[in-house]
Amino acid sequence: MPQAQTMTLDEKLAVLNKSVALKKSGDLEGADRLVKSVPLPPFLAKIMKEKVGMEFFTRYNWNLSEVEAEFGPGFISK
Repeated sequence: MPQAQTMTLDEKLAVLNKSVALKKSGDLEGADRLVKSVPLPPFLAKIMKEKVGMEFFTRYNWNLSEVEAEFGPGFISK
């Protein structure tokens, strides 16, 4: 199944650059919030689910749009 991409690479890089700027200015919460708004790569989600468990996703509020597009909406709870 082809992966649906919810943000282009340029959009992801722009958000991450803004996050770095916020971190440098001392806004660590804002930087963290922006990083988590970038869709988590499905391959990384699969690894984190196996190594850390569901808590990684539920506790830290990651953007799972690309994960759900590739593995289905029930991936995290399975």
